Amino acid sequence: MIKVKKLTAPDLNWSEKAYLPNIFKGMGITLRHMPKKKFTVQYPEEKWVPRPGYRGAHRLNKDEQGRIKCVACEMCSAACPSNCIHIIGGVSPWDDREKYPVVFEIDMLRCIYCGMCEEACPREAIELTQIYDFAAYSREELVWDKEKLL
Repeated sequence: MIKVKKLTAPDLNWSEKAYLPNIFKGMGITLRHMPKKKFTVQYPEEKWVPRPGYRGAHRLNKDEQGRIKCVACEMCSAACPSNCIHIIGGVSPWDDREKYPVVFEIDMLRCIYCGMCEEACPREAIELTQIYDFAAYSREELVWDKEKLL
């Protein structure tokens, strides 16, 4: 047979029962924090300055001739944990590479901005910028194609 041990609630002392001391304790914390620096940024008027290393919107880089650096190897797509990068490669019109991306799309809503695509790219064709404010009226506008990423 299982024995059940009955527990009783501990008795509260007078300061725990009273409501007023807790109010004064909370007000004391509030008054101590009032003279400190405020963290709120009035966004449309004031722009937040990201710290170095901030991972924002993606960008596709170009080489010295103004061509896209991407060779459609799809390593960034394979490294992406959220599966938000879609690449379709085609035959390159240039002699120094075999392929180039005919379609290069990134779903900015699915992206978790981890930077793994940037690390996986052997040609340093994709990078994360400091841009953080990109708004849209529809979800389709946040699927960025090659032209928007350049």
